[in-house]
Amino acid sequence: MSGNQPGVQASRTAPYDVPELTLDIERVLDVSARQAIRAEFRFDPESPLIVCVEFLIENGPCVLWRIGRDLLQQGLYSMSGLGDVQIWPTHPEDRATARLQLASGDMAALFELPVPPLVEWLEYTYELVPAGQELAELDWDIATADLLQDPTAQAD
Repeated sequence: MSGNQPGVQASRTAPYDVPELTLDIERVLDVSARQAIRAEFRFDPESPLIVCVEFLIENGPCVLWRIGRDLLQQGLYSMSGLGDVQIWPTHPEDRATARLQLASGDMAALFELPVPPLVEWLEYTYELVPAGQELAELDWDIATADLLQDPTAQAD
């Protein structure tokens, strides 16, 4: 991963060499108005199905969204997602940018993302945990027991 592009920072943190990507993106307010926002993308091999994206708004709140890793990757090349999270390439022929729409209740936000650093970062996450292997390490007995446990029961 390279951090040589303006507005792009990549770092890997110990102990698992887990990647983090920081991008300067734009919130599309209307046809001629945009707001610069910083977005931090995080991947945890312990939860490999999702990517956490924290939107850091200057003089505003930080907002965290969890987005399916496969949905994010597919959306860089074609329309992906239904409902609350949708992503698609802005211009499929050049693939320089993609649009990410996030909705919650009656509110929605549209962002424009640079594709090349996101593609490179996602490729690295797939090296850490290949597609189709996300649930290979899951202990299904424990997961099933957790699902069936009565949430009102007290632990001994």
